[in-house]
Amino acid sequence: MKLLLAEDEKSLSRALTAILTKNNYTVDPVFDGQEALDYLDEEEYDGVILDIMMPKVDGIEVLKRLRAAGNTVPVLMLTAKSEVDDKVLGLDAGANDYLTKPFDAKELLARIRVMTRSAAVAQTDTKLSFGNVSLDSANFTVTGPTGAVTLGNKEYQMLEMMMQNPKQVIPTERFMERVWGFSSDAEINVVWVNISNLRKKLAGLGANVQIKAARNLGYSLNLKEEA
Repeated sequence: MKLLLAEDEKSLSRALTAILTKNNYTVDPVFDGQEALDYLDEEEYDGVILDIMMPKVDGIEVLKRLRAAGNTVPVLMLTAKSEVDDKVLGLDAGANDYLTKPFDAKELLARIRVMTRSAAVAQTDTKLSFGNVSLDSANFTVTGPTGAVTLGNKEYQMLEMMMQNPKQVIPTERFMERVWGFSSDAEINVVWVNISNLRKKLAGLGANVQIKAARNLGYSLNLKEEA
């Protein structure tokens, strides 16, 4: 899952990014409200962690603009204030939850799990299907004729992108932006490594779909007779 972390205190941002990354989240950290709006305008996220007190544009205003634009991404508000009015203001603006600083990392992770799980349940179906394989977002499992296998976080996100856009070439750079994040220092060959792993797992499941490479462009998921 990909998260946007909008926190202007850089030491806290680095700590939270490390914690979230360790727990298999992809994180784009930003340090002011305008930067958060810019990222949200360009990118899709599974959840947003939004500090209220930020420079340029505060968190409440970011949230108001986000909801006014019709973006329903789950938002967890962070605040150093404990007054009820601040919490009510955030919830009225469209926040899904709030957390008062200082907080325990375990509580933050639990709040994120609940927030993103609720959003997933709100969708009509947790499964994507193409050919004779299906991908279940509830447990990161891909199923084929000969069984099922649980995917790693990055593998899951890449296969999900391809199954949401079957037969369409997805640029390698798009995988990097969506799965690893703008701020990642990962080399672009990690895309090929995960594609290779996915190909082996799909073959092992007896899938009638395969990942096709478009030279110097990207990858697409196709039925074998069409590949």
